[in-house]
Amino acid sequence: MAKVEIVESLYEEIEKKFKQDAIKIFDLMHELETNPHKGKLLSSVGGIVIKELKYNNFRFYFITDGFKLKCMTKDDLVDLLLRFVRMSDKNHQQETINEIKYVLKMLGTKGFD
Repeated sequence: MAKVEIVESLYEEIEKKFKQDAIKIFDLMHELETNPHKGKLLSSVGGIVIKELKYNNFRFYFITDGFKLKCMTKDDLVDLLLRFVRMSDKNHQQETINEIKYVLKMLGTKGFD
């Protein structure tokens, strides 16, 4: 079972924007613990994979180790960390993806702490 982590700033932004629906969104994110292959693959930066989950018109972006995700079986994914880092609506999708790529190139995964 993989571990899902949500960056604190994103957690607060989701609660503020979605209020009652925030619980549904967090449940959707935590479904990845049992099914880590869920989500659309967007890009890869230095072995770190950027994927997205959709909820209505919003996208929630998470990063993970691409090698572990691709090569390990579902039972072996015990130490896989899926970290949700950003959210965007449909209109700002590409600039959010570019921002995530930039942070990963410059600071690595520590840029999202």
